Amino acid sequence: MKKEATRTVRAFLIELAVYAVLVVAYFVLVLHLLGGWLYQLETHHRYTYAGVAILLIIGQAVVLESVTTLLLRVLRGRSE
Repeated sequence: MKKEATRTVRAFLIELAVYAVLVVAYFVLVLHLLGGWLYQLETHHRYTYAGVAILLIIGQAVVLESVTTLLLRVLRGRSE
């Protein structure tokens, strides 16, 4: 039982670290590449900006979930 708990905690910490790195990278990338455009969009087209922001959030969630799921499958496959 303790071995399973250790594995679960390890998987959680790996997932948390990967999420942190990917969120920071995503934030910097979006800020760098889309910052000016998003600012102009927010200033002049508020409703369009809201839709784009929601799509960016959903896209981020889907990509992060896919990447971490793949990573955990690879890591668990090696450990077993």
